[in-house]
Amino acid sequence: MDSFLRRMPELLVVAAALWAQWRLVFRLLDRAAVRRSRWVPHAIRWAGITATAWLSLPFLYLHPWLRSRLAAIDWVEWLKGLCLVWSAAVLVAWLTTLQPGRRTFSPARRRFLRVAQAALVAAPAAAAGFGYATVRRDFRVQEIQVPIPGLPVDLDGVRIVQLSDLHRGPFLDGRDLDHVVAMANETRAHLAVVTGDLITLTDDLLEDCLQRLQALRAEAGVLGCFGNHEHTARCEARAQRLGARLGMRFLRGQAERLRFGGAVLNVAGVDYQRRSSGYLRGAEKLLEPDAVNILLSHNPDVFPAAARQGWHLTLAGHTHGGQITLGLLDQYLNPARIFTPFVYGLYRRRASALYVTSGVGCVGVPVRIGAYPEVALIKLCAT
Repeated sequence: MDSFLRRMPELLVVAAALWAQWRLVFRLLDRAAVRRSRWVPHAIRWAGITATAWLSLPFLYLHPWLRSRLAAIDWVEWLKGLCLVWSAAVLVAWLTTLQPGRRTFSPARRRFLRVAQAALVAAPAAAAGFGYATVRRDFRVQEIQVPIPGLPVDLDGVRIVQLSDLHRGPFLDGRDLDHVVAMANETRAHLAVVTGDLITLTDDLLEDCLQRLQALRAEAGVLGCFGNHEHTARCEARAQRLGARLGMRFLRGQAERLRFGGAVLNVAGVDYQRRSSGYLRGAEKLLEPDAVNILLSHNPDVFPAAARQGWHLTLAGHTHGGQITLGLLDQYLNPARIFTPFVYGLYRRRASALYVTSGVGCVGVPVRIGAYPEVALIKLCAT
């Protein structure tokens, strides 16, 4: 059910495109020139059937039985991305064929409508091209100050660099990941954390991803937790073993006490949290009464439970900041809001704080619009 809900926006786009595609087919079949031909109607019908089958193919990958038997991560992700682009193109093409009721138009009005139609067709393609060629690789360091009530003097100014949603795969190659790690190292953080989704769907590139993360440097080391894609690939145990061998500790219902002078930073991590299982069951046992407690959770929806339990700060990812969003309207036209109120940025609830990073990589389509990939640098400060 969780997998289905996460894919709901994509499925809705494809369903709308399928409907629009068949409307286009019927519109073409209704043309007089087409009706007079013997073979063109059949060609149009078969083209529609073929396009429908192609459009639907990658979403068969949602089925667990098929997912466990398909290891070709590259073609599945690229095909799904192409299908979403095709869906958008079909919807735009259908919209441009809509004709208003018969009425007298002035020449100026006709010219305006032609320009408007051309802009309607070109705008999505231009935006997607910009998001593919520029934004998805425009990695930025985002600095966030997080006030924590009662923060000990020895923890005031501690810097935590956070990487999330790397999705090492067809949309994030090794060179890009090396660049992101180098950016993280330039922050000279006291602690580095990785909050899940190292991979996309399968663990083919898990070892490569972890080997590249081995270059991550921080005074107190590298800690992490796992996301839904590690859960889907059923590779949490393997990733934990590989990470430990390479000097990274992934916390699975575990905590690490880090001492800074006379103060203690207690960092805990949990596996991907699903609503059906209940959020953070037993996580309160990981709290330390004499420490500042930080929780690593890929899913930001745990925040209300984390605040109730008494975690000072939760670090999460998962949403990609919406990946494709209209930034001028803040988060109100953001696909991630369908699933969570915690889309991107800093949130507070009583004495507890949550930071949701937009992450590094992409899923679905290799495009980011209005949600830049980031290396998050969290600075703890006293209130």
